[in-house]
Amino acid sequence: MNLDQKKKLLAHLLEFISENKKSKFEEIIQSRTRHITVVLEDIFQPHNASAVLRSCDCFGIQDVHIIENANTYEVNKDVALGSSKWLNLIKYNETEYNTLNAFDKLKKDGYRIVATMPHTNDQVLDELPLDGKIALVFGTELNGLTPQAIEAADEYVKIPMYGFTESFNISVCAALCLFNLSERLRKSEIDWQLREEEKIDVMLNWVRQVIKKVDLIEQNFLKTNL
Repeated sequence: MNLDQKKKLLAHLLEFISENKKSKFEEIIQSRTRHITVVLEDIFQPHNASAVLRSCDCFGIQDVHIIENANTYEVNKDVALGSSKWLNLIKYNETEYNTLNAFDKLKKDGYRIVATMPHTNDQVLDELPLDGKIALVFGTELNGLTPQAIEAADEYVKIPMYGFTESFNISVCAALCLFNLSERLRKSEIDWQLREEEKIDVMLNWVRQVIKKVDLIEQNFLKTNL
């Protein structure tokens, strides 16, 4: 469908939801961004990864890239609390080791790969430039990022720590990073919002989540309007 057809379909589907829900969608879509995206590499703790999804939704991050190497990720519904249905989850699982394929795709889409870990060339969150698109990569709590992921990253970032413990768990780390970066981004003059067609595509996905028998409604509309 072209943009005009998508607009007509969205307008039709919005008739099947409450005014309150419609207003909520229209409000939230203005805060969604793809300027920052999150990448989870081979996470085997589904509760922590699902908590990351909640943080992404809360801070307006639309896309989460999930790399499945040794581990398959399934959303923990009790932890995610429905957040996954408002996000775009992009999985990479076609080969035995999928990290570099994911990084290549992200780089082609204009993202800098930023590994979240202590590193000799790292920088603290407040120093991370936001002028270009950022893909924040998180690894497992047990082993961290794979050596290949570390080698392929463009930059490294860390959260300042002042205690004895060496690291935060992944869900806390992601929440702290996203709070810092999203607040800085929204206060900047950077054009961080979704483009018009992106907003419509995301809104279409959202309304499809809440309308009963939406496939039938959509099919009937398309038969008479396309």
